[in-house]
Amino acid sequence: MALEQAVAAPYCTSRLADAGARVIKIERKEGDFARGYDRAVSGESSYFVWINRGKESISLDLKKPEEIELLERMISKADVFIQNLAPGATNRLGIDSETLRSRYPSLITCDISGYGDHGSFMDLKAYDLLVQAESGLVSVSGAPGEWGRIGVSVCDITAGMNALIGIQQALLQRAQTGQGSRVKASLFGSAAELMSVPYLQTRYGGKAPQRVGLKHPSIAPYGAFTSSDSRDIVIAIQNEREWADFCKLVLLKPELIEDSRCKDNANRVLNREFVDTVVSKTFKAQTSQTMIERLKEAQTAFGRVNSVDDLINHPQLRTRTMIVNGKAVKVPALGWSVEWESDTYPSAPSIDEHGQALRREF
Repeated sequence: MALEQAVAAPYCTSRLADAGARVIKIERKEGDFARGYDRAVSGESSYFVWINRGKESISLDLKKPEEIELLERMISKADVFIQNLAPGATNRLGIDSETLRSRYPSLITCDISGYGDHGSFMDLKAYDLLVQAESGLVSVSGAPGEWGRIGVSVCDITAGMNALIGIQQALLQRAQTGQGSRVKASLFGSAAELMSVPYLQTRYGGKAPQRVGLKHPSIAPYGAFTSSDSRDIVIAIQNEREWADFCKLVLLKPELIEDSRCKDNANRVLNREFVDTVVSKTFKAQTSQTMIERLKEAQTAFGRVNSVDDLINHPQLRTRTMIVNGKAVKVPALGWSVEWESDTYPSAPSIDEHGQALRREF
């Protein structure tokens, strides 16, 4: 059972649905507000299509006691109840985790919140970009200059993943003990965990990482370099063997291996301007195809700075078909190492599509 909206909780339950779980989505009369974010996919919201496939939808008015009673009858038959309503909403409705688990000891409840259930921020609304800013993610992302957001809903997605992991662990525990448990995930906590390395570097090393764009603050050369045909290619050198092969086969400058300014990564970082200038001159003198061939020969790690159009046509991208308003659309397939029996995803439901059937059932 999922009393959910927007991104974090629907992301979690969509992955459960993909794995074969029956997911019943509770929506308000007007539907999950993510339905209205855009109309990009055959007239439907790209957000909603992405993370609501394969679910059943019922619309309930939770201001009505009889609708709350129906919801609780549904919860009583569920393995998992997940919600990401505004802070305090489930307590006011009488369906908070503590109350539900006292009534149904084998039930697993999952609460996804913005800031968790303690501290002065717990009652604040939290959306992805706000948490990117509040957690410090923005301060270590992008290039120097004007602040910029990470281009996808990274805090929502990570919170949804953490909730999924917690639910899976709780199901394993229940299989052994017969007892349910409460799972908690928050956007801020998930973002803070992503910030572990900057946190540790700053708290115990005394220096926060700087925003360096497509460079690496601790490794050189590691960053984007532009070829003669204006393609940006990111390269990464991780050890001295890779550096030696890079000098010989990519830069065609084996003498750099013994240069005191480049003899190890620490010195290359100290002399980053010199190192990056040498690499930049080589790239600017050659086409991207030539440089890619050299990088492959040297087994240097690289990645082109691609556009979304490039992703659509990428040879490594795998997609699955999904029907949206009668039209077949292609969506990126999950990066799981699971063999699927079908090349298609089930559709996302319309508002209250399964309402009558679910009311009869429960």
